[in-house]
Amino acid sequence: MLTRKQHELLVFIDKQLRTTGYSPSFEEMKEALNLRSKSGIHRLITALEERGFLRRRAHRARALEVIRLPENLAAARRPTPAVAAPAVPGGREGGFAPNVIRGNFAAHLSGVQKPANEAGAVEIPLYGRIAAGLPIEALRDGGTSVEVPAALLAGGEHYALEVAGDSMIEAGILDGDTVLIRRSDTAENGSIVVALVDDAEVTLKRLRRRGNSIALEPANKTYETRIFGPDRVKVQGRLVGLLRKY
Repeated sequence: MLTRKQHELLVFIDKQLRTTGYSPSFEEMKEALNLRSKSGIHRLITALEERGFLRRRAHRARALEVIRLPENLAAARRPTPAVAAPAVPGGREGGFAPNVIRGNFAAHLSGVQKPANEAGAVEIPLYGRIAAGLPIEALRDGGTSVEVPAALLAGGEHYALEVAGDSMIEAGILDGDTVLIRRSDTAENGSIVVALVDDAEVTLKRLRRRGNSIALEPANKTYETRIFGPDRVKVQGRLVGLLRKY
């Protein structure tokens, strides 16, 4: 069962695909649904993916594919059998309506101009600053997003955070960098993760499991490793990429 906004977004994306051959941008979807932030669109798309209505095509920007529609819409779209009209003199048929194959066909036609960000960039929400030194709570600013190369992202849901501090400099993560995080509540031992400590503070550190304890290790010798009980640390995502401006 879809919510009203999920239903509206699915209908809008389906209409755009059938009309233009490519999916709408986050800005277009935000305006169509009268939402204030692109992060709301991101959450709706993720929910539609989880329910099997949408699929994101890997390594392509603005590449959404409608897998199925709600039953009421699908029934309305089912084509009626075509009846060929009688032949007319000259070998041409009158009243002929060809079958239309819906899909991303227009994008493959020569001479068709693609939107600029079709080249391989996708938008993900930028939630705010995360301390790579002293932990602070990450600020979830729902109105900000960042474009990143699609090749940096694999499957799943992603978000970005701006780094504040120098505790991860030996891992190549500097103050002011933008880290790309794949949302996850688990991570392999040794991964760099976004960790929520005591449901109050968020930090970017390397995760190590030591028996029944969890260590959050900095990548700077001037900072100390912090040890916690397993119930005090929750993984909120793992590092998959990094952006830096000079």
